[in-house]
Amino acid sequence: MSKKTHIPRDISWLSFNARVLQEANDPTVPLKERIRFLGIFSNNSDEFFRVRVATLKRMLEFSEKRKKLNMHMEDDPQTILDQIQTIVLQQQNEFNRIWEGILKELKKENIFLVDEQHLTKEQQVFVKKYFEEEVRSNIIPLMIESLPQLPYLRDKSIYLGVVMRKKNSAYKQKYALIEVPAKAVGRFIQLPSKKDEKNIILLEDVIRFNLPNIFSYFEYNHFDSYIFKVTKDAEIDIEDDVITTFVEKIEKGLKNRRKGKPVRFVYDKSMDAGLLEYLIRRLSLNRKSNIIPGGRIHNYRHFMDFPDVFNTKNTRRSPFTHPALLSTMRVTDVIIKKDLMLHFPYHSFNPVIDLLREAAMDPDVISIKITAYRLASNSKVINALINAARNGKEVVVMLELKARFDEEANLEWKKILEDEGIKVLLGVPKMKIHAKLCIIKKRKGNKTIQYGFVSTGNLNEKTARVYGDHCLLTGNRNIMADINRIFHYLENWKAGPQHLLMCNTLLVCPGNMRKHIIQLIDKEIKHARAGKTAGILLKVNSISDALLIQKINEASAAGVEIKMIVRGIFCPLRDPKKNKSIFSAVSIVDEYLEHARVLIFHNLGKEKIFISSADWMVRNLDHRVEAAVPVTDPEICQELKEIIHIQLRDNVKARILDNDLSNNYVPSTGKKQIRSQIETYHYLYKKNAVNSEVSSH
Repeated sequence: MSKKTHIPRDISWLSFNARVLQEANDPTVPLKERIRFLGIFSNNSDEFFRVRVATLKRMLEFSEKRKKLNMHMEDDPQTILDQIQTIVLQQQNEFNRIWEGILKELKKENIFLVDEQHLTKEQQVFVKKYFEEEVRSNIIPLMIESLPQLPYLRDKSIYLGVVMRKKNSAYKQKYALIEVPAKAVGRFIQLPSKKDEKNIILLEDVIRFNLPNIFSYFEYNHFDSYIFKVTKDAEIDIEDDVITTFVEKIEKGLKNRRKGKPVRFVYDKSMDAGLLEYLIRRLSLNRKSNIIPGGRIHNYRHFMDFPDVFNTKNTRRSPFTHPALLSTMRVTDVIIKKDLMLHFPYHSFNPVIDLLREAAMDPDVISIKITAYRLASNSKVINALINAARNGKEVVVMLELKARFDEEANLEWKKILEDEGIKVLLGVPKMKIHAKLCIIKKRKGNKTIQYGFVSTGNLNEKTARVYGDHCLLTGNRNIMADINRIFHYLENWKAGPQHLLMCNTLLVCPGNMRKHIIQLIDKEIKHARAGKTAGILLKVNSISDALLIQKINEASAAGVEIKMIVRGIFCPLRDPKKNKSIFSAVSIVDEYLEHARVLIFHNLGKEKIFISSADWMVRNLDHRVEAAVPVTDPEICQELKEIIHIQLRDNVKARILDNDLSNNYVPSTGKKQIRSQIETYHYLYKKNAVNSEVSSH
């Protein structure tokens, strides 16, 4: 695909993070949420550098070899890296401007971030005591000049670089390093305050205040300190060592990740010039290393957990029970009779847990098989599965050890599950298992009953309160047959993918998903060229797959009406000269993270509707096990379409995705304001109320 036909994915991703920054800048968003969006922006940026910038740097090394071989690459990595550096610096400036504005808003609410130089006497006493009781045992000050090499710097930590001097001599100075133990102690400490005031100090400022005490042995009398952090390459290299087990390779990869090359160095722009030069040299950085000057505070990702000291309390709407489950009937009984779809975070996640708990206790249930990608820290899903195993059920859990940044947690879950006698599958080499599937089997007499679910989101009760996802609970025989085939492949992958290729109802990767999607698009193209109504509604997190972008452009040129909702990466470019009906695309960034994938093809009025775990990216379609399930129940189809149409009408939180990456909001002039997440809540809640009334009569 030539450069003129697509937006580079990494530049598009930065445009998405700019939309997150827009939320932090929106005065209509509650102050606590604005601070949380700054934290999300910061966390996103960290992951972007750990993963994408690190990948581009490796590609840059590879591209030099390719040039020698006269091999073509779609995007020049160095050009992209240069663009990234420019955009990131612009976004950092915007971030700093927004933060300054938020500080002013905090003051209006009598909330103050106090640094070590502006403490009252009472607060000074408190900070000294707090340091001695909570902080001192968690820090190890290092005199870095005397060390032969710079100590290992943790990727997710922030550090205080300390310059110590004696006032009577400019020559007598030393450098020291202190890791700020935010994970162990917490980043925010509430100080004694006047009535109606809330004063908060950051952990690094508690340490700053106590520097004379920490380094009293050296008799220095002047201290300057500056925050900095290093972001490292997060890629885990899994060696092809036949002797080493897969788990050992993951564990070794995690250790090696800690030694990853620095891909970004962010520092306090007021940092002592000598210390800055020293750190850059010792970290082997250069002008192409994304050296980014910033303010006094770094690692704003912690600000996602800013203390709840606000006068205005959280107005987030609580999830509610699906109307079909309001009676005393078990979830199992409901879905064996009829398909049911939960829409998170509007519907409660509890029915998913209840389904597993019921299976754990049901004497007729013989087995539960489930995939797990990212789990909650105290997972109720895992607890239900453990209970099932203790009750004598066969339990099989496909646990994805390569779920990025969840590898260590999933290694822990592996041990816990295996200790309970649960069979843990560890995936397929060079594949991630991203499909969200469950199948439960029960035997009544001579009859075997199978039921379960296919979801777009993780089995995580914590994120289900903030992630927008769809989960189809079903006893459909054809769907269950395909889930069985997928698990047969996962348990016997060495035999090859033939069981995946036998799936008749689910669209699966690797296998038939891309091929089937292309066939569905081709049908719409055929109908449009014949002068018939043709249309595609698509909702995904990201779209960057070259072949599917090409098909979207082809369909648009043929006159197929295409409407897309894409939260993140969006690589298609419109070409008004070629297209009869230019596709439209929006991104919705709001209180909840839009995570669902939905595909709707007009199909001459007999719509084909799917929910899917897969985005339209090469990594999903070629390098992951994914599943899309057709939705056939007329009531559910109507409900799903209505939710999509509500989102397409959003003129409050929807941004237009255009060639210029301008992130302009969909205009609402003269129209009723529609904020889709609130409208969706009301739509589903109203259905709940109507169904409750009907059932009560």
